[in-house]
Amino acid sequence: MSKIAVVYWSGTGNTEAMAKNVVEGAKTAGAEVALFSAAEFNADMMDDFDAIAFGCPSMGAEQLEESEFEPMFKSCETKIKGKKIALFGSYGWGDGEWMRTWEKTCIDDGAVLACESVICNEAPDAKAEEDCKALGKALA
Repeated sequence: MSKIAVVYWSGTGNTEAMAKNVVEGAKTAGAEVALFSAAEFNADMMDDFDAIAFGCPSMGAEQLEESEFEPMFKSCETKIKGKKIALFGSYGWGDGEWMRTWEKTCIDDGAVLACESVICNEAPDAKAEEDCKALGKALA
């Protein structure tokens, strides 16, 4: 059984809703899943999990949330090489540049992307919910 962490930051609840769907998908596939806010997770926990889903909305000029999520993620980058991960998040403007930049960072760090990242505009609709569940299954 895979042990998966789902780590997210959410300002409006949209990315939190996506995280809960990722958890559901991973559990459906038989994984043991732990859900963490960005404030609850740190690099020391990376080795405790077979795979990790990171979720963060686009903020400002299409970037990761800077006060909690980005510092946590940057600390985790030192342990991301060879780790199976997946990315998700919501946005209110732009075209997904933050996700493309984030994916490139992860690939450059040597992470193994388990599947295509999931992004949605504002609150997740039925398709985004299903895509998040599929993301969870892909990690499992």
